[in-house]
Amino acid sequence: MLWPDHCVQDIQGSDFHSDLITKNADLIIRKGFRPEIDSYSAFFENDQSTPTGLEGYLKTRGIKTIYLCGLALDFCVYFSAVDGAKLGFEVFVIKDACKAIDLEGSLASSLDEMNSKGVSIITSSALLS
Repeated sequence: MLWPDHCVQDIQGSDFHSDLITKNADLIIRKGFRPEIDSYSAFFENDQSTPTGLEGYLKTRGIKTIYLCGLALDFCVYFSAVDGAKLGFEVFVIKDACKAIDLEGSLASSLDEMNSKGVSIITSSALLS
């Protein structure tokens, strides 16, 4: 599915939120820059063969667990979570830090699918305990 243009580079709406502190970030992954293909996963373009570089970056640093949140829970977060689990990461999705589109039941379907693939769905309060 190709979505309407959104988060287009160099225009308002594609910037990080002004309250997000990125100055200490080691890496910012850019995805979805090819107009002929959507890009949901943080690990691969939708052709499932073009990597973004995130897997290599995490593995060279010995990172084995990832926590995901963002937009949209039932598309980009979902595909990133499932790909992360397939690649051998322990994956947690922070549900209350996400927003879904919920297109024709896509939210329930994606949550079920993530659970079946070993992704843990948690809330932000679980991180504080």
